[in-house]
Amino acid sequence: MTADRTKRTCLAVILAAGESTRMKSSQSKVLHPVANRPMIAHVVDALAKAGISDIALVLGRDAEKVEAAAGNVAVQSSVHIQTERLGTAHAVLAARDTIAKGYDDVLVVFGDTPLITETPLIAARSGLADGAEVVVIGFHTADPTGYGRLLVENGELLAIREHKDASEAERAITYCNGGLMAIDGRKALDLIDRIGNNNAKGEYYLTDIVEVVRAAGGRAIAVEAPEEELTGCNTRAELAVIERLWQQRRRHELMIDGVSMIAPETVFLSFDTTIARDVTIEPNVVFGPDVTIESGALIHSFSHIEGAYVAADAEVGPYARLRPGANLGAGSKVGNFTEVKKAEIGAGAKVNHLSYIGDAFIGAHTNVGAGTITCNYDGINKHVTRIGADAFIGSNTALVAPVTVGNGAYVASGSVITADVPDNAVAFGRARQENKEGRAVLVRERNQAIKDAKKKAAK
Repeated sequence: MTADRTKRTCLAVILAAGESTRMKSSQSKVLHPVANRPMIAHVVDALAKAGISDIALVLGRDAEKVEAAAGNVAVQSSVHIQTERLGTAHAVLAARDTIAKGYDDVLVVFGDTPLITETPLIAARSGLADGAEVVVIGFHTADPTGYGRLLVENGELLAIREHKDASEAERAITYCNGGLMAIDGRKALDLIDRIGNNNAKGEYYLTDIVEVVRAAGGRAIAVEAPEEELTGCNTRAELAVIERLWQQRRRHELMIDGVSMIAPETVFLSFDTTIARDVTIEPNVVFGPDVTIESGALIHSFSHIEGAYVAADAEVGPYARLRPGANLGAGSKVGNFTEVKKAEIGAGAKVNHLSYIGDAFIGAHTNVGAGTITCNYDGINKHVTRIGADAFIGSNTALVAPVTVGNGAYVASGSVITADVPDNAVAFGRARQENKEGRAVLVRERNQAIKDAKKKAAK
């Protein structure tokens, strides 16, 4: 019978003190984003979903920034600075004071494995609840070259054999060490303190804990996780692989939940992108952080959406840009080559093409013609444009904020609107047209003379 792990306390130790040399970066490796979120934040999120509320952060470079990135309302964290690099076991002991508080379980994870989910973490804790003193999270792979092999016999983990030390028979094993493990919290410090450094590098390797446990008559086991979840990151190239794997997983989840993607491999999502069922997304769409798309919406190709809300049955694009604060009402439309920033587009309203709408409120069922812009910035301050319901804004209109156009009003094409327009009024903000008969001939002759003079001067 499986013991109830939910009644057990757990501390997760996140190792994130590496110098990130191979990333060739000005910031800590774990701060690099996956799906627009620092990779360490993904790890903390998985821990929180596994029911773990206490975290010890073992940090080095950029400690304050990493601590901030790892912040999560579901967990409490302590920070421990690792000043020397003497192996993984030594790194864990940087959190000695917190481990000593007496948790039932101690889980050791890495800050650069952002694809990890709660499932293997829960399985590892369950192994401890069932009586194991150490549970190693492993994976099967078609090419185990370079990985430590998990030597398992009759359900017991006998040892972790590094590739360089493995026999020919052991190298044929495809069950490999993923690096993450769970340790009986009541014995964790004693077991780790017994790990020696009798190796070529003189370092203390946490993997040696398996043999320490068995030498003391204890039990070690392994639980399996998908290889993808244990993918670590040391270089920019590996970061790109992790991003691709994360995107594939999230796209698949959304499509299973009822979202249609015509070419899913061309759609890029953020960690918090929320898309309801019956939404259709055409190729080459990018979602930045903080986007919600409601049911029935249609997102056309080559649109970029960030910090925006798109209500049910609204339509975006193609080639539209929604910036933070864009709020599209039900059945509204923002069309091709239109940019919306910090603006509310009312239900059924249309901004079909070639327009910029910023710091604005547009009422329901209003039509905004092509080439319309809200002139919201005076060089120092931003100002608001308000357009009522059922209004009509003619093409190539400049609305100089602050300005209000009333309900049902019409604005003539080509207008520059600098004063408020009352409800149901028609506004003309343009000069009266004048035709100068025959003047075009004179203009052409003058322009030709200028061109000829330039040619002569160039000789």
